[in-house]
Amino acid sequence: MPELADTFRTYGPAYRAKFSGKMPPQHLRAMRAIERCRTPALGGQVYTCPDCGETLYRYHSCRNRHCPKCQHENAQRWLEQQYELQLPVPYFLLTFTLPSQLRPFARSHQKLVYDVLFRASAEAAQQLAHDPRFVGGTLGTVGVLHTWARDLSYHPHVHYLVPAGGLAKDGQTWLPSRKKFLLPVKALSQLFRAKLRDALRKTDGFADIPAEVWEQDWVVHCKPVGDGPLRAALKYLAPYIFRVALSNRRIVKVENDQVTFRYKTNSGQTKFYTLSAEKFIHRFLQHVLPKSFVKVRYYGLFSPAHRKKLEPLRAQLAAQSADTPTPTTEADASTPSETSPTSTPCARSVRCPACGHLMQHQATLPPLGRAPP
Repeated sequence: MPELADTFRTYGPAYRAKFSGKMPPQHLRAMRAIERCRTPALGGQVYTCPDCGETLYRYHSCRNRHCPKCQHENAQRWLEQQYELQLPVPYFLLTFTLPSQLRPFARSHQKLVYDVLFRASAEAAQQLAHDPRFVGGTLGTVGVLHTWARDLSYHPHVHYLVPAGGLAKDGQTWLPSRKKFLLPVKALSQLFRAKLRDALRKTDGFADIPAEVWEQDWVVHCKPVGDGPLRAALKYLAPYIFRVALSNRRIVKVENDQVTFRYKTNSGQTKFYTLSAEKFIHRFLQHVLPKSFVKVRYYGLFSPAHRKKLEPLRAQLAAQSADTPTPTTEADASTPSETSPTSTPCARSVRCPACGHLMQHQATLPPLGRAPP
């Protein structure tokens, strides 16, 4: 099956020769990493089977956050780390989207706009949540930035996983939200728009934004997630956090200087999109984040400053619920993935593809030091 790395290796050199003078450094780094991922360029391990003599080479991962081969393992690690931050209550997924007229400005000022998008959306949610008509307390939110639509077009938005309720001002009382209602999305979208406008007004490029952006309706969604409080909500969000713009399994073919991939519409219909290799690479690279940009952020009760309140709150909520789920990770660990080899495979877990016996580590291959041609 064709992979993103194959496309980069075949058409990347011509793309870089044409656009390298205009490409941000992070785009060049992402391309280089994806091209080298799990190839001899990064080195690896050699295993042999003592039973049948089969030899197996396992090459190291690039660990670039935009690489479709490297994100499943990160999702599993993240899941294991998050249970201590979660509460045994139902959860909602809040989504804040930038309107289309604002996206050209966002593409040209990514770090600025992405930071403001996070801050404005988080503040808007907290402000409404403190209104006693809705929650009346402080929310805990985990947010992740995505910049793509299913067809790889530029579509910046933030997803937040939010417990169904908030902590009262006394710092002890949990105030549950209604079962299928957290916050009014119309009021939330208006507040979000106002906060983002006020933040961008302080920047030099504000005059470049079309005035009608601030008059139109903005899109905010809010929906319950999962069929249980803790585990289902986390499993729901993990793919959002570690998803890349395009997975390898969505690429259908790479031929005649064109790339075809599939995607699903909002109605669930499968469609196919064909782009020239150059346009495909450009469309993928516009989703490479600025260097060191933090794409997962924690606010309210989940912010580092408030996490000490979580343990007593969790105990309080667990005592109120006789069927609180116990955090475990065994189901996640068994999830199939296209990225089953790890960066440094353990010899105890490597089985011979020919006969199934455990293999022995034979040698370590050093990195080659440069990208393949």
